Amino acid sequence: MVKRVRGSRTGRPIMVLLDLLGRRWALRIVWELREEPRRFRELQDAIGASPTIINTRLAELREAKLVRLDEAAGYRLTALGEELLRLFLPLHSWSEKWAKAI
Repeated sequence: MVKRVRGSRTGRPIMVLLDLLGRRWALRIVWELREEPRRFRELQDAIGASPTIINTRLAELREAKLVRLDEAAGYRLTALGEELLRLFLPLHSWSEKWAKAI
């Protein structure tokens, strides 16, 4: 059963995903985990958000199976999280071209 989210009457998976990723700092956490696991403090230093917000987003991303906690190394992307990141990489490349154009 997919949870309904704000702005969606259907609870369609794409709406759930966009709601999750549209939350403050969620995408930034995914981006910061793109190359290697990070401990909580490293994420906080890299992002600059409050510990409360980071804890909340990490909990949501863990519940969504995009991030997991590796006790030895810290937070890391799951296989689903890595797949999501691969889908965003072309958008990252495009945004570099766009930034130069504007």
